[in-house]
Amino acid sequence: MLPLAFRHFRLVPFFYILVSVSALSADAKPDPVVQKILADVSSVRIEERIRKLVSFETRHTLSQTDSDVRGIGAARRWIESELRACSKASGGRLQVSTQEWLEPVSRRVSRPTTLVNIVATLPGDSQSSKDRLLIVSGHYDTINSEVSDSVGAAPGANDDASGTAVSMELACVMAKHHFEATLVFMAVPGEEQGLLGAAHFAREARRLGLNIEAMVTNDIVGSATGDAGQRDPKRLRLFADGFDPLLRMMVQSQTGQAPDPSEQALTQVIRGQMQSIALAGGGADLPTHQLGRHLKTSAERYMPGFMVQLIQRRDRYLRGGDHIPFLEQGYAAVRFTEPFENFRHQHQNVRSEGSMVYGDLPEFVEFEYVADVARVNAAGLATLALAPAPPTNVRIDTTQLTNDSTLRWSISNDPSVVGYRVVWRESDATAWQFSQDLGRVGQTTIPVSKDNVLFGVQALSARGHASLAVYPLPQGR
Repeated sequence: MLPLAFRHFRLVPFFYILVSVSALSADAKPDPVVQKILADVSSVRIEERIRKLVSFETRHTLSQTDSDVRGIGAARRWIESELRACSKASGGRLQVSTQEWLEPVSRRVSRPTTLVNIVATLPGDSQSSKDRLLIVSGHYDTINSEVSDSVGAAPGANDDASGTAVSMELACVMAKHHFEATLVFMAVPGEEQGLLGAAHFAREARRLGLNIEAMVTNDIVGSATGDAGQRDPKRLRLFADGFDPLLRMMVQSQTGQAPDPSEQALTQVIRGQMQSIALAGGGADLPTHQLGRHLKTSAERYMPGFMVQLIQRRDRYLRGGDHIPFLEQGYAAVRFTEPFENFRHQHQNVRSEGSMVYGDLPEFVEFEYVADVARVNAAGLATLALAPAPPTNVRIDTTQLTNDSTLRWSISNDPSVVGYRVVWRESDATAWQFSQDLGRVGQTTIPVSKDNVLFGVQALSARGHASLAVYPLPQGR
């Protein structure tokens, strides 16, 4: 029996449909640039960087900063020096900077503390896409069993030297290549004290009106083995849910809180856009959901046999990561984390109890698995950075009763856009199932009922890279 989408076609255009519409698959040839990036990722370098970060003994956000061998100050200076070395190797194309501020006293910050985000930027080459920012991040701070212990050992090999090493490796490998959009590789502090580094960057980005198209955090990506011995080295969890701005709006409404004046534009524009999508049946098609689909599809295309488990949830229960401040500012943001977790090796004082070893130590990190996590990130980020911006003004015609679906969008003036792709899926499917490729046109009619499937529209580059999909809003009489 034909899939549902095909069963709803009219008989007249059936031959046309068989020719022009296909099930989505990895039938296009992989891009050799993307393949080269994945091949260049080194588990040896990743291991060296994780072990070096562990060697600072603690990277607690409030630990000492005046030592060259211990504490968060030594760690951040080393991260910066490593990225500057990679910048030099790239001919200076990778631009390394720091973002420094004084964090005030709060529940987990006992004294005013200088925090530093380390940011490596690879500017895009395209005039029409270089303002599109694609961010990948890991946090370099650590804690042990006591969140306020800024002196005791807190090696943080998995949480989150693993994610920091991924971000650093991607910066150094991808700096050798050219992209349409701008890539930003970050290492941030203060995650364990309340996502402080990420929150500072996200607030500043919104204040400056930066166009962050995607943000990916890698946090606890160091092991494929769980606390009961369960193991799956070919799986990675991806938490992707974009409802945070709407949830904040609902909470503020229910509690009578007034939105922060600095968030008025965000409240009125971004939240309004998201609400429109959700009310139009696109509750699983917000920008963060589209980013999740892209990352899963790209990884599984370039890494056959590897599965990205897409979970429509902001994070695990009782946990949070550096993607959340970006979600709260209305940006598409997701979190990668390992398939299982061993809580004996997270937020624990280093110790032995009988035969059981506690502590976040490098001997519990699987370095080749971390390298595969880096490759998953690279596949998604590179293909997105090589693609054009998503289409705008995407609409679906709802002016009359019909079993066809007519979609319209604005034709981009970006010369790198050679065409568009309409994608759709059955309502119980996670990923796109079917597609129709078109030239530089702004409208098409698909002989599939809009009542039965979910649509998206993507912009295409000459090399076949597709933008994030955009959910069509209804356009009535």
